[in-house]
Amino acid sequence: MSALFTPLSIRGIEMRNRLWVSPMCQYSAVEGMPNDWHHVHLAQFAAGGAGLVIAEASAVSPEGRISPDDAGLWNDAQAEAWAPIVAAVRSRGAVAGVQLSHAGRKASTTPPLSGERGSVAPDAGGWTTVGPSAIAYSTFAEPVALDAAGIDDVVDDFAAAARRAVRAGFEVVEVHAAHGYLLHQFLSPLTNHRTDAYGGSFENRVRLLVRVVEAVRAAAPDAALFVRFSATDAAEGGWDVADTVAAARLAAEAGADLIDVSSGGLVPQQKIVPGPGYQVDYAATVRRETGLLVSAVGMIDDPTFGEQILADDRADAIMSAREWLRDPHYALRAAAVLGADSPAPAQYLRAY
Repeated sequence: MSALFTPLSIRGIEMRNRLWVSPMCQYSAVEGMPNDWHHVHLAQFAAGGAGLVIAEASAVSPEGRISPDDAGLWNDAQAEAWAPIVAAVRSRGAVAGVQLSHAGRKASTTPPLSGERGSVAPDAGGWTTVGPSAIAYSTFAEPVALDAAGIDDVVDDFAAAARRAVRAGFEVVEVHAAHGYLLHQFLSPLTNHRTDAYGGSFENRVRLLVRVVEAVRAAAPDAALFVRFSATDAAEGGWDVADTVAAARLAAEAGADLIDVSSGGLVPQQKIVPGPGYQVDYAATVRRETGLLVSAVGMIDDPTFGEQILADDRADAIMSAREWLRDPHYALRAAAVLGADSPAPAQYLRAY
């Protein structure tokens, strides 16, 4: 029996295998609304055999978007637009998930598809960004430090987005606390210079994340709840793996079911050398130290390599992104390589 093609059940939600699609921003929405592009983009991965398909980072508020072209879940119309996309994923045998996000100081930026990089000014369709402290990322615009009421609004926005996600049919909800976005900005001492109850000590810096996880769990009691962490800032004086282990325990106490382990994205001076499986050791550490379910991500493009990671008990699932873009039927190919039963839809079985 292939480890990669062994089902995994979380809160009674069964993923048919452990080869999953990571959230990938498409920068193709208008006013946060997903459209035909998102429908075909996500449904093809389900037809291609994925066990779980997680929709891109979807903003919990308009000011939480990375760019003006990001998808969202801050209003009911967006939830209604997501519903047929979710149905298409589920009808093809995969579980549908969504990543809820607030970009914080990395919001209101030019969409990467434009070929440009920088902040979008308010008079050009952008907006004033927020963060834990008034510290800009690189050459981006300086954010406004959130006050207590603003922090409460962020928690409420995550909860409301989670409720909409469930109404749209998503069975997995992931809280994005990685890659230098708002929750990660609160976690790291490099970006959080606050002196109130949300800054200073580890306990204070993790407070917003815990509140968000608790609120999302209350809003989506039956969903499988994931939290994505950057295990390390890869910069001197920043968040590290030991912090991630401790925060993962607190997230689990607050209601999280699985920890999705990535790295980096907080500061431009990070020192990361990408390569096949370069983040797997972080996932293995979190799994070993906490006993929690974890997913591994980071250039795990060879199904034999992914199989070995699971067989060695270094992770419980494999997240991939770019390999799915190169081959939307990646799981069907992986099953053939590993000699596992094919997750192909009936319409495709003649090929397998």
